[in-house]
Amino acid sequence: MLSIAVQRVLELRVARANERWAREQGAVEYGREHYSLFFVLHPAWMLSLLLEGRASRGRVNLPALLLFVLAQPLRYWVIRTLGRYWNTRILIVPGGQRVTGGPFRWLPHPNYAVVALELASAPLAVGAWRTALAFTLLNAALLLLIRIPAEERALKEYAARQP
Repeated sequence: MLSIAVQRVLELRVARANERWAREQGAVEYGREHYSLFFVLHPAWMLSLLLEGRASRGRVNLPALLLFVLAQPLRYWVIRTLGRYWNTRILIVPGGQRVTGGPFRWLPHPNYAVVALELASAPLAVGAWRTALAFTLLNAALLLLIRIPAEERALKEYAARQP
């Protein structure tokens, strides 16, 4: 659990640096109204994982743990593919192009697939099935109903303004 928290904090530092860079390039932000939901969802998931996972008394579900571990290279493949464009907000940088390489060749939003896998597999690895179920459903609702449509609208609006 501590390793997940440290990983997320370090990633937030990278995301903030990339956000500063994007804003310096004149980026326009979209979806600001739902952004805070992510900062409720993810810490609540970690807390729930910790609390429910403690009840497992050290028992580990190896296949679920393996899924979580295998998701990590995918996470970093996405981050590396996006480079300076990777951050936690929807920022459209003028002159930027939609990324279509790396994992984006197969999925339009691979980062969200990785996050969904993590939100389910980490809790299942320690027997926290209620956490896995609740946060998988909350994340799906947030992503499928709010975040992904907001990103697609932002990209479509930007593309429509290009000559």
